[in-house]
Formats: sequence, structure tokens, C-alpha cells
Amino acid sequence: MSEDDVIEAKLIESPKASVTKEFNLVIAATFAISLVFLLLSRHVFDLFSEIGDDDERDNALRVEVWERYKLPYETGGDYGVALEVGPYELIPTENAWNSTHHFVEYTLPLEEGGAAPNGLISLAVWRPLVPEGTLVPVIAESGPYFQEASVETPSIEVPGSWLGQMFIDQILPHGYAFAQISVSGTGRSNHCMDLMGNAEQLGNDAAVRWLGEQSWSNGAVALIGKSYDGSTPWQAAMFGSEHDYLKTIVPISGLIGVKELMWKNGSSEARAPIMHNGVYGSYGLDGDEEDYQNLCPDYIIGPGTGVSAYVFGSEVAGTYWEERYFLDRVIENYKGSVYLIQGMHDWNVDPHMAVPTINRLIDAGIDARGLFGQWDHDYPDRPVQLDDRSDMGGRGGEAFPEMIRFDWMQDMLEWFDYYLKDVGEQPGQWIEIQSNQGSWRIEDRYPAADTTVQSFELGSDMSNIGGTTTVLPDASNGPVWESAPLETDLYFGGLPRLHVDVTTATLGGQLYALLEDCDEQNNCIHLGHAIMDLRYHAGGDQIQTWTPVVETINAKMEFFAMDAEVEAGHVLRLSLLSTGEDYLPASTSSVVFVQEGAASTLQIDVFDPSERRYFTPPVCTHERCIQVE
Repeated sequence: MSEDDVIEAKLIESPKASVTKEFNLVIAATFAISLVFLLLSRHVFDLFSEIGDDDERDNALRVEVWERYKLPYETGGDYGVALEVGPYELIPTENAWNSTHHFVEYTLPLEEGGAAPNGLISLAVWRPLVPEGTLVPVIAESGPYFQEASVETPSIEVPGSWLGQMFIDQILPHGYAFAQISVSGTGRSNHCMDLMGNAEQLGNDAAVRWLGEQSWSNGAVALIGKSYDGSTPWQAAMFGSEHDYLKTIVPISGLIGVKELMWKNGSSEARAPIMHNGVYGSYGLDGDEEDYQNLCPDYIIGPGTGVSAYVFGSEVAGTYWEERYFLDRVIENYKGSVYLIQGMHDWNVDPHMAVPTINRLIDAGIDARGLFGQWDHDYPDRPVQLDDRSDMGGRGGEAFPEMIRFDWMQDMLEWFDYYLKDVGEQPGQWIEIQSNQGSWRIEDRYPAADTTVQSFELGSDMSNIGGTTTVLPDASNGPVWESAPLETDLYFGGLPRLHVDVTTATLGGQLYALLEDCDEQNNCIHLGHAIMDLRYHAGGDQIQTWTPVVETINAKMEFFAMDAEVEAGHVLRLSLLSTGEDYLPASTSSVVFVQEGAASTLQIDVFDPSERRYFTPPVCTHERCIQVE
């Protein structure tokens, strides 16, 4: 069997078992292929030169994701590198980083207080040295971390080490400008640190408009970033048709809404009540005479709003959280495209920011692509960070190193070429999803539409091995159920549900559900978890009421997104406690009594792997990856 045959075989095999079995062989093949490319690279590129046409040469490097393993990706470095090398250099400027600094003026509503009405956004720009008259699109990152004491960017004119430098080195030479933007109240931008509120949203929109209107710009702007910087693209996309400069966004573990991040089914994360002032409160405060501009209403009420949300699980008065929810306005107004990237083991920005968000985008007719791997809160192409942040036991470790996507930068180049320059073929509109065991496949939607619901009834299909059906409010005890050993391998993904009948001692209570995969030796790994404040047992944002002790309620819990492969002979284990992970105890603690029977079921969405297209990305040859094997 040839080396190509070995790798090609992996395209039609689904289980991680086959990936693991052949990993050493593929590594050897990859080294051999890499050596050949090193020895013959001069001849290869001479051959491309003989083709004579740059477009034809580039097209030879632009193949579908399942064919990328054949191309000479650099897979031994600390991050991904695009295959195509651009022809342009940076325009030199007066500073050492070849950037220019600008202030963008915009109007703040008077009710915003602080610096209103005179908003001012600080940004820096890097431009390519292109022929006179050539207009270029702009890729920008907007966030609170530029020129703040807590991060390593002494000035916004310095490229961010986490993303900016790589884009300036690899994407800008293809004829793109790059920009970094400080959101309101951070860096040199004035006003208060509005934590994704109206002032910040208006500032992001003003920055996009300014970038699109420059004489050197072709009027096409993209926003990209991770975490907070992955949330600002959603904000800018809300403005939609007011101007058409924003053509695409690439949110990487970003927020579709602030409350949606920190409260799930009414249950609160530990950081949630203090997020505004406690986590970001010092940003923009540097002891100068302009600090008074931080005295705007939302900054002042932020802590109280956070505490009240913990107590009641939702908005009590005003529109603090409504103002900070983006997705509905994006779907209503945005005309561009979305490349959505999410770590399935990211518990900083939970995967429910992306799942089922991706399906809502697709259903709204928005061009959308997803890249969902089993990493934590990081970029998809960083072997050191992904290794450091992945643990065995169902916390990403089983999917390392297959999770590393050294083809991501090439992905970005092809995406931006199409949506910012109208160059090349339209990138695939699909979701690349990785299972917890490391296998990559393609889905048209996620959660997928063509799945079958498999239901496990508590007390029959799953036996109670915990000796109790009572959940104590101090998280010390709760019931545990196990399925029978699986007769065949089980593949499921998306958003499993746990619907369970309960009664409570008082009007309140909380349930935390943990789903595990346990082998014959009782070694268990985390598959996923769910959390619910029982005042929200029907789902949604409306507080429910019932008669404690007497009345039975059905808690309709939904797990955070997961994608799992469970081997035959293993069992599914389901445990209930009053809290878990980084969630707080319920503000309305109560003993909860669980009822087994037909109304208490675990529901998962299973599929046949033989009906899916699996693929292997370029194989990592970094020392961290080799050490794993």
C-alpha cells in the first residue's frame, strides 16, 4: 500500500481507533513527504512558475479540506502557515512596527453619560505596499486588550502577539490591510469600559465605517478575534444595512450575548455577578484627568445588575442584558458571511455560543461555515497551547494531537479572498466537527438534521447505582444511573437532553447533570454536562411557579454541545448533583426529589458513521504531537 493509499483510507474510516492505529504510519509518511518537498521544493515551485499564471498556481494549492493532507503544509511549527506567499511588503512608517495611529470620532447618545456626545475610538493600521491606485480590503481585530497594563501590548501600534502579528506576516502580503481597535474605555479610546454595551457597539460600528471609507480601502471590512475580541464582530454585524462595509466576521469563541455566556437556564457562573466592574473594571483607569469619563450609567449599575441576575436568574428591571444580546439583531440586519470557530471543550466561552447558533445563521440565509474542534479557549492551530490546555478524561486530551489545524491560516486566506476580494471559488458552507476521540467529519448543519433520537428511561434503560433519588443542596450527594454495556459502538452529537420529573422541598432548587463514558474497569471520561435553575424548568427566560412537595414538575435540561464516540462494551453514566463545574449554588436552594419512569429520560441524537464524510487534516509533526505517540 502506498503512502497516499494509507492516508486516503482514513477518509472513509470514522472511528478514532483507525486514526490511532495508523497515526505512527501517517507520521512517518508525513516526514517522508515533507523531506521530498524540502528536497524538491525548488523544482516544484519552478514547475508552478512554468505554469505562468498566478491564479493557476494558487488554484493548485486550493483544494477541498479532505485533500489538504496531500499539500506541503508546515506542521512542525508553533502555529499554522498559509501555503501561498503574498507578493507585497508592509508600507514603512515612522515607528518600529510600521503602523499608523488614528482616532475615529463618533456621536455618543447623551444618556450614555461619560464622554458623550464626543466619542473617540483609538485604532492602528498596517497597510501593504501595493501599486498606485490599488484598493485593499481591511481585516480588523477589536477588543479591550490593546495598550492595557494587564496585557503585553504597550501600545496599540504594536501587533498583538496572539493574532495580529501572524495576520500581518501571512495575510497582509496578499494585499490586505490589518487594523487593531480599542473598544470604548480601553487603551486610548475615551468614554467608559461599557462591557459590550451600546457605547461599545457604536464605537465598533464607527471604526468599521471609517476603515471602509478610507481612500486606500476597497470598502470591504472583516472583523476577527477570540474571546472578547470574538464578541465585537457580532456587535458590528448588528448594524447591517446602515452601511455595507462589513462583509464577513470570524468570531472565535465569542459571545452572542453577555447573559447567555454567564447564565444557563437561570444558573449562574461564579464570575457572572462581578463581570462588569470586577473583571474589566480597571480597564481605562490610569489615574489621569479623563478618568471621570468612566462614570457612565451602565458602569455604575453593572455590579447590581449582575447580583440581581444571580438572585432571579434573568433581567429584573431595565434593559442591561437585552442591550448586550447580539444574535437576533445580526440575523435581522446582517448581509455578510460568518466563519464561526469554537472549542468544544471551552468552558471560558461555552460551546452553546456556537451550537445551535450556526444553524440559526444557516436558516436565516447567511453564508456560514463552522470549525468546531475539541480544544479549550484558544485558536485551532497552536500545538503548545492546545496540548497545555487539554487533559485526558474527556477534557480534550483524547483528541490531541488530531485537533490541531495547521491548515487554518490557508482557510483564512481563501475565506477572505472570496468575501473581501471576490477572488476564487466560494469556500465550503459546512461545519467541520471533531469528535471527543479526535475524528474529523463534515456536517451540513450542527446539530445535524439526519440523526435518530435514542432515549434511555431512568430506572429501566438506565439502572440506579447511586442508591438514592434525592439531590441535596450542598452538592454532597445525588443519584447515579448507568446503561447496560453497549452492544455496538455509539456515535452521537449535538445537544443531548435530560427531561426529568422532580418535586422540591421549597420553591427553588438546581440540578447539575454529568454524562460520562465508563469502560469495563470503571474508568470514566467526561462527555458533557448540563445545569438548570428549576425556576426555569420549562426552558426560556420566564420564571415558573409550582407547589413544593405536592406538585411534580418536568425539568427540560439541555446539555452543552458535545460530540462523542463510545465503544461497545462501555456504559453511559448519568449523575445528578445540585451544582458542578464553575457554577454557583442556586440562590434558591432546595432538596430535590427525582422520580424515575417514562417521563424521566436521557435523549441523545445518534448517527451512522458510515453515512458521514470523515477526513484527516495535515498531520502535526510538532514535538508535542510526536511525544503523545
